[in-house]
Amino acid sequence: MSSSRMTWRARATTAVLAVLAGTGALAVPGSAQAASPPERDQQTVTYHGYRVDVPADWTVVDLTENPRACLRFDRPAVYLGAPADQNDCPSRVVGRTAGLVVEPITARSARLTTAVTARTPRGRATAPSAVSDNGTIQVAVEDAGVLVTAAHTPATEKTVRGVLATAELTAGAERTELPGAAQRSGTASLAAAGPQPGSYLGKGFDACAAPSQAAMNAWEASSPYSAIGVYISGSFRGCAQPNLTASWVTAQTSNGWRLFPIDVGRQAPCTNYSLKMSADPATAKSQGVSAAATAVTAASNLGIPSGSAIYSDIEAYTSTASCKAAVLSYLSGWTQRLHSSGYLSGFYSSAASGIKDAAAEYNNSAYTRVDHLFYAWWNSAADTNTGTYVPSTYWAGHQRIHQYVGEVTESYGGYSINIDRDYLDLGTGTPPAPSCSGANLDFTAYTTVQSGSSGDLVKAAQCLLKAAGYDPGTPDGVFGSATTTAAKNFQAAKGLAADGAVGPKTWTALLSRGATTTVQSGSTGEAVTRVQRALTAALGRTVGIDGVFGSGTGQAVRDYQSSRGLSADGIVGPGTWGALQSGK
Repeated sequence: MSSSRMTWRARATTAVLAVLAGTGALAVPGSAQAASPPERDQQTVTYHGYRVDVPADWTVVDLTENPRACLRFDRPAVYLGAPADQNDCPSRVVGRTAGLVVEPITARSARLTTAVTARTPRGRATAPSAVSDNGTIQVAVEDAGVLVTAAHTPATEKTVRGVLATAELTAGAERTELPGAAQRSGTASLAAAGPQPGSYLGKGFDACAAPSQAAMNAWEASSPYSAIGVYISGSFRGCAQPNLTASWVTAQTSNGWRLFPIDVGRQAPCTNYSLKMSADPATAKSQGVSAAATAVTAASNLGIPSGSAIYSDIEAYTSTASCKAAVLSYLSGWTQRLHSSGYLSGFYSSAASGIKDAAAEYNNSAYTRVDHLFYAWWNSAADTNTGTYVPSTYWAGHQRIHQYVGEVTESYGGYSINIDRDYLDLGTGTPPAPSCSGANLDFTAYTTVQSGSSGDLVKAAQCLLKAAGYDPGTPDGVFGSATTTAAKNFQAAKGLAADGAVGPKTWTALLSRGATTTVQSGSTGEAVTRVQRALTAALGRTVGIDGVFGSGTGQAVRDYQSSRGLSADGIVGPGTWGALQSGK
């Protein structure tokens, strides 16, 4: 990277610049000059010919001058350049405000792109229709050769979109095209070596950001650890994940590492965090369902298969009866939705708050019990004893992870990482298979059903809603008020018009629900069946439902892809699954 291609003009007050420069986080080239009269509310940042206005109080970090800087979003910042193999991330960064990462398009950064990454039109620096996924908006600005990743919360999304809307290209912009999907992945099929973490007894660690491959190799050779916690999803994750890709997951699990995937989403309503679950138990449960659906998609995109456990990170809180009810309702929705896709549910929290509350209601059938506990009790004991917090007979079947030391820096093979130390005693468990038993789901047409409707289609809709974690009561083929409410909640979670009627879009989202394994010509099985059902609903024509991906299914996939603006390759990968499961 040439220094001549990276400058920024700060149109903030002199006082703000002095403070930021004094921290060492902001390096202002001596030749930089303000191009317009100073404004107190913003500064202009330019990198590789991509220019954008950001709030004046955002810290600007040059990763060339600060290569070990942690890309963290718990405080507003702009990061310019490619992250290095090592960083100085604290292990316990929780929460998110807003921020940008602007980095060159390279083979490494291209692997971070997803099916929802927007590409700017030729000669443009903005993509107004870019969608947010998991609290992140990603735009490939090929005319400047940069990948822009914008992090936000629901409260800051408008601000972040406003920042992205100011983007312009300068005369210094040089075009670099984003590699195609096959080149980005480097292989046709990437997947973890079996369900994660699987059966494992021994030490592990978790870190805010997934370490580089070089660091993982060094730690594999000389550290006492063989398992690592990785933050795969959640709009409240504090650190960026410049290394976490499907190829990273494949490489680590192939090398013998066990992964325990973590989601950081809404926090307890009795905390001061900016992103909280509702104090209303019913709403909190719905929010848990939505969080789990996002986590399943993230896991699938990373190649972490069904049968794996995913852990919901709910930080310590001062418990009250209403707060406990909200948290356990959220976890009920979380668990039910994970089970519907064949994943195990895990729960991370302080042993003295969330874990203690879960144990107190262990036998309460009003809540759906999580499968694994992941508890913070920093007593320096590498075991899975829970003391007085949880009876020894609860979650006793190899279902525990103990975070026994927090926030320590360790170094192996020349690579230092700030970690929390964990001890795992886990078995594979028996995750429920994604299914909807007791109803016929195969129809030649999926017509709209709504309040007052009855029959087999209604029973199918009720069964699918129930399997997705939205309980309409016992599927009885009668579309009553409970079914309407369940349909509305499902639609709201998917971003669909919440009218309570199960029409083409809702059918498409319901029928495609489940693991998003790539299927194509020659594939067979349950995933193909779901695709065929969903295409029948989405296209409004009969697609043969036999679980075999033949020429007819291939043509239907291509027709769907073309009509939805997707690459018409006839392969149902992450992008096509994402569109189907969004009801498009």
